[in-house]
Amino acid sequence: MSKPDLITKLPAEPHEEMIKRFGCEGAFIPGDDERNPWVPFGDQAAIKHLAFDVRTNTAANILWVKGGGRIGTHKHLGVVSAVTLEGSWGYYEYDWTARPGDFVYELPGTAHTLYSDDPNGMKALFWLNGAIEFYDDEANYDFTADVFWFIDHYVSYCEANGLEVNKDMFI
Repeated sequence: MSKPDLITKLPAEPHEEMIKRFGCEGAFIPGDDERNPWVPFGDQAAIKHLAFDVRTNTAANILWVKGGGRIGTHKHLGVVSAVTLEGSWGYYEYDWTARPGDFVYELPGTAHTLYSDDPNGMKALFWLNGAIEFYDDEANYDFTADVFWFIDHYVSYCEANGLEVNKDMFI
């Protein structure tokens, strides 16, 4: 039997049926602070985790940097997309400032230091693909944040504070 004959003899199942049988139906991730807490990220920032996909090493979250705050220098090992929700922010290494509604797209290998000098701080939705390497103020490697780091960040905080872990976040 040739390969085309073999393929035509396999039972055909419409895409819709395959999706029903094996696909994730999606999830609702509440945005309220009680069911989806802001997890501290250093002294000047917090992260509201939204989704984790261990199959693709991706995570979605909202980053909140308080006015006058910054996130240490970091290098992306994958593509990152962001939409600014509130306030303004930028990178010391670039000459633009992101404001509500602005879209930022970052390529693997880029390194920069995020800051917000907006008195009200900033909030931006990030979709992170791959790991991020963080460095200290002397440019020494500090740690790597990948999907597993973000999961641990969220789960550890929930467990330490008696909060229920939202399993719908694990897509």
